[in-house]
Amino acid sequence: MKHALPSLWFAAGLTLLAGAALAQGRPATADPGKREFEANCASCHGTTGKGGGILVQFLTRSPPDLTLLAKNNGGVLPMNRLYDVIDGAEVPAHGSREMPVWGRDYRIKDAEYFMEAPYNAEAHVRARILGLLEYINRIQVK
Repeated sequence: MKHALPSLWFAAGLTLLAGAALAQGRPATADPGKREFEANCASCHGTTGKGGGILVQFLTRSPPDLTLLAKNNGGVLPMNRLYDVIDGAEVPAHGSREMPVWGRDYRIKDAEYFMEAPYNAEAHVRARILGLLEYINRIQVK
């Protein structure tokens, strides 16, 4: 439950931003979660999250259908587990892990991007992962 409160605050913030944009008569154009998904997940999980991405042929196991995660978990999206899988905290004790450890990858890319500019690496990585989780929540089948 260690990630529940930040995800709640992040989702609330995104809702407020979208509401403010719509209140001004403009549609919200920024969708960081979708952009993150398309940049880092769609190549394996497909553009719809159901699988069938362009890299599937090179994997030993098919990636899961991300749209069924809540349905397969009693109607609740397992946010903490997903966060840990994406960040890399949940790594198998034996065997390999085909899914990239995005938390580490984000930290490396962020360090290269920000170079010597002051930034909080953990907060930035957390925001990217929470944005991605918010998007995965939106693509769940009802």
